[in-house]
Amino acid sequence: MFMSKQYVLIYFLSDPQAFLTYASSVQVGAQSGIHECKHQFALEKWNCPERTLQMSTHNTLRTATRETSFVHAISAAGVMYTLTKNCSMGDFDNCGCDDSKIGQTGGRGWIWGGCSDNVAFGEKISKQFVDALEDGHDSRAAVNLHNNEAGRLAVKSTMRRACKCHGVSGSCSIQTCWMQLADFREVGNYLKKKHEQAKKLEMDKKPARSGNSADNRGAIAHGFRGIPRTELIFLEDSPDYCVKNHSMGFQGTEGRECLKGNKNMSQWERKSCRRLCYECGLRVVEKRIEVVSSCNCKFHWCCTVRCDKCTQVVTKYYCAGKDGGRKPHNKTKRRHRGRRQ
Repeated sequence: MFMSKQYVLIYFLSDPQAFLTYASSVQVGAQSGIHECKHQFALEKWNCPERTLQMSTHNTLRTATRETSFVHAISAAGVMYTLTKNCSMGDFDNCGCDDSKIGQTGGRGWIWGGCSDNVAFGEKISKQFVDALEDGHDSRAAVNLHNNEAGRLAVKSTMRRACKCHGVSGSCSIQTCWMQLADFREVGNYLKKKHEQAKKLEMDKKPARSGNSADNRGAIAHGFRGIPRTELIFLEDSPDYCVKNHSMGFQGTEGRECLKGNKNMSQWERKSCRRLCYECGLRVVEKRIEVVSSCNCKFHWCCTVRCDKCTQVVTKYYCAGKDGGRKPHNKTKRRHRGRRQ
């Protein structure tokens, strides 16, 4: 998420105490969203470059592709997640655990108790901060706000019930249970699947550019019919991420590292060279690199750990240009169809 100076000033003037209270958590949450985006797309042609994160809200570079739908969703999710965590940990004076169900019967053999994470609070403050970044009234603004909401719903959807047993001699005759946030990686995995299933919204963008008229609102509402709030949506097809494009914030795949030759890799990792290099008309080059790391570590009383420095030669693989320049994708795919990485 990219917080513009203009937005920070507006929010500070409208509610300075709220800004001072929550701004640090919002920034940490936004950074966690960026970190998760980079993890999820590390071996993709588009790998969540920093420029794209600014591009998604910058007025002169606004796009609404499948990838920016994920940027908006994971940013909103990261902010909500961090605010919720901090709330439950007692970092805010006006917020704590969600105790609205404590003492109520939840199901057979268990009741609500403990400290449920207060997602309602995290959702509310996240919406105030993140959605305020979107000050447009066109179809792109509506799409971005929808994806923000989908990100927040992902945090709720991945929550899990945790329980503690009670009873004589550990008999677990009854349990108290509470709802807690999943690890944020689970939220990222959930939204990555939503990204793969994202739906393109077919809308006439021309009237939506002229302002916030009743006609525009009607056209936007019509375009959103039947789209669940949990799904990511986009307006524009993705550009060719194989090719460097400075104005859109990506560097292409030439020079990118790919993975190869490890039996413990997932199928997605094993196919990374084909995806990043061959499908982009590039070749794979092998480089042997010396890596220095700590080794032979020993504990000495009291209380230090001393290690040797060991040098290891490792093989890494990178995408490189072919003689005669980059070739079209379709020809490259046919040529390497039988290749497996």
